[in-house]
Amino acid sequence: MMNEAVRALEPKALWNHFADLNAVPRPSKKEERVIAFIKRFGEDLGLPTHVDHAGNVIIKKPGTKGKEKATTVVLQSHLDMVHQKNNDTVFDFDSEGIRMKVEGDMVKAEGTTLGADNGIGVATIMALLKSTDIPHPPLEALFTIDEETGMTGAFELKGGLLDGKMLLNLDTEEDNELTIGCAGGIDVTAKGTYAVEDAPHGTVGHKLVVKGLNGGHSGTEIHLGRGNANKIMNRILLSSEEFGPRIASIEGGSLRNAIPRESVATFVVPADREAAFTNALKALQASITSEYSTTDPELKIELSKADVSDKVMTTRDQSRFLRAVQACPNGIHRMSPDVEDLVQTSNNLARIELKDGTFTAMCLTRSSVDSEKLDEANSIKAVFELIGAKVEFTGSYPGWTPRPGSAIVKLMSAIYRERFKEEPHVLACHAGLECGILGTNYPDMEMISFGPTIRGAHSPDEHVYISSVQKYWGFLLETLERL
Repeated sequence: MMNEAVRALEPKALWNHFADLNAVPRPSKKEERVIAFIKRFGEDLGLPTHVDHAGNVIIKKPGTKGKEKATTVVLQSHLDMVHQKNNDTVFDFDSEGIRMKVEGDMVKAEGTTLGADNGIGVATIMALLKSTDIPHPPLEALFTIDEETGMTGAFELKGGLLDGKMLLNLDTEEDNELTIGCAGGIDVTAKGTYAVEDAPHGTVGHKLVVKGLNGGHSGTEIHLGRGNANKIMNRILLSSEEFGPRIASIEGGSLRNAIPRESVATFVVPADREAAFTNALKALQASITSEYSTTDPELKIELSKADVSDKVMTTRDQSRFLRAVQACPNGIHRMSPDVEDLVQTSNNLARIELKDGTFTAMCLTRSSVDSEKLDEANSIKAVFELIGAKVEFTGSYPGWTPRPGSAIVKLMSAIYRERFKEEPHVLACHAGLECGILGTNYPDMEMISFGPTIRGAHSPDEHVYISSVQKYWGFLLETLERL
């Protein structure tokens, strides 16, 4: 079994809990099975275990000998994971456990997301709760739900459930970073209708596929300039207008927090212009693949004949829709003028659905400045309202204001310097972490986020480095011993 190789890795306690966790399907908003799994885990250890009204699980453990009266520490990770797979991977996330493999210093999955985000954090906490020989202060393990698609668990967590004065969030993806602040976010959804008509006579059906992009996390990797499949597809269709394509359907991207890797469109082209269209596409394809050769070397743009619905968009509505998507902001809007190399505001045009007279465009807008977040969201709203769409803002969550002088930041920075003979990167990040939300009901709690190095989160290329997990584990254990 592939997962047995993972179970043999060090530290075995952590990796075995990770393997157990990855056997449990745990998509966002469908966490019933993993909630029951964690609840049973706490109860089997004989530890006080509580599931709140939202589904967050809290497990409390006394401090070890000599640390019984130390300050209580909250260890926090989220239970859900992003479910993404390659198109050619046959896998049912609702019934199958993640198939893992070891490649050199990496743990990966077979054609799917791995769930190291945030499964390594969850497994870490499980290992500490079960341990009998690791010194630690009193612990409160907080396992939240639905972090990836709305942070519902963090929003719903009531004040008064936790006694801890320090919170260690185990959801950062660079092992040399100590994160002390993060961006807020808001979901922007545009929905509209368009007129359809019969496909003109003398046309030929085609399917266009954009695939092979690297995708990735729309917060932590937005600055890498990777291709967005929705924008590339729209660029091709808009650039081809002179050849008369008429769109029947578009489906691109998946989750809001994942940079879209694939898009598929079906349309018809007049038979007498098909050759010219194909030649122009080849030239445009060469330009686009050249532009993204560094960030997305596996990008493929493929055209094939296909049976297409006999209903297509009217020319007027197609023109309006393509121009709206072209104008929709995507990528970095502004870098922070105050924090070096920090993306301040961005947008991810995450998903496009168009078929049978209706369309939806889904975005996730992020910013560490709430007023600028709303301004960017309003820019998107204005674009789609110009073509008659209804635009809704949902799932807004606040950022997390840094406290660089807090005791936990000072302690962990000192431990990092002592252990690794270098300075840690103490920073704010552009991802959405739950700390800002949790801080609304626990305003006096000091917080910090850290974790092992994970690459490709939210994509089937996700992998975590074994040596980095070992580094992070030792760093955490020394921190707990010195608290």
